[in-house]
Order: sequence, then structure tokens, then C-alpha cells
Amino acid sequence: MKLIVFGATGGTGQHLVKQALAQGHAVTAFVRNPAKFGVGAPGLKIVQGDVMDAASVEHAVSGHDAVLVALGGPARDTSKVRSEGTRSIISAMEKTGVRRLVCQTSLGYGDSRQILDRTPFYFKYIIVPFLLRRAFADHQLQEELVERSGLDWIIVRPGNLTDGERTGRYRHGFRATDKAITVTISRADVADFMLGQVSDNAYLRKTAGLSY
Repeated sequence: MKLIVFGATGGTGQHLVKQALAQGHAVTAFVRNPAKFGVGAPGLKIVQGDVMDAASVEHAVSGHDAVLVALGGPARDTSKVRSEGTRSIISAMEKTGVRRLVCQTSLGYGDSRQILDRTPFYFKYIIVPFLLRRAFADHQLQEELVERSGLDWIIVRPGNLTDGERTGRYRHGFRATDKAITVTISRADVADFMLGQVSDNAYLRKTAGLSY
């Protein structure tokens, strides 16, 4: 399949690109700064652009079979890159006829908010309301935009991200009150799950929590 990855220089995005190439997909990495991406690889196309620029996003999206979004930024970032970038991506997909959207957000939004009760006191009552307040609000709007679209979307909500290896052994689709989950997962395993959603309809127009 022809896949395009937004947020390709980020932690999860890099795993998405590497794993997709290993699976034989043709991959486009949409990046703001190609120098951050390193050396290219067979089957990889690197497109320079700004996700906030609707015209460049539309041009890049055209001709692909699916779009994978792993946008992120610093905790104090005020650019709203997650929501506004996703708005550009959705618009581009609607205009070019690309249907499948797999979007990474995080546990702790919408009907998964209760999951925060499983996190340490300092994270729920200090990190989230103060340090991550803008990021949480941006992710919330991002999810709303995806859910309101007419696309074939899947929202992937991982727990706290780690730099561990891909194991292929993780839980998904659990209730926010499930006490068995650890609320952590490696970026490599998030990428593994996201790529599986490109052709799997089990979570079509649904959200899926991810955790060990």
C-alpha cells in the first residue's frame, strides 16, 4: 500500500516509517525539516512541508491509500499543531478522496479520562493540569475533528510512551476502568498497532486504547 506518515520525525513516527517499509509498503514521510530524518531508504519518499499549510498537505496526500498521523510537540507548545495540522490533513483527504485515517492521540481523553486515576498522584494532579494542559486540550480538539469527519478513521490512544522494543504483545480496546493495564507502552508497539489498522476494520470509526 501507499502510506503517508505525518509526524514522521517524532518517536512514534520514525517507527511507523521503518516498520511500514519493512512490511513492503511504499512510504511517504511528510517532514518540516528533511535533515532531521537522516538517510533515505528504498521505498521511502521524503516530502518537505508544513502540516499547517493546507496546500502542501493536499499535494502530498494525493494518491495514497492511507494516512497515519503521529503529530506532537513540546508540552508548552502553543502552535496547536495536533489539532490544526489534523484539520489540514482531513481537508486534504476529503478533497483527494483518500479515506483511511489512523490517528494517534493518547489515553486520558473523552471516555478514557478515568484512566488518569491509574496514574501517579503527581501526574494526574500536577503534570496533566499544569505542564500538559495545552497538549491535552489540543489532543481533545484533534479527536473531535477526526470524529466529525466523514472519513474511515481510527483513533489510537496509547498509554505513557516508552522507548522499549516492539513486542507485539499488548492490550487494546480495554475499558478505562480496567485495573490490569499498566498505562504504558513502547512507541514501537504503538507503531505496530497503528500499521495493523490500515487494513483492519475492527476499530473503524472507534477509539482504541493501547497499553501493556
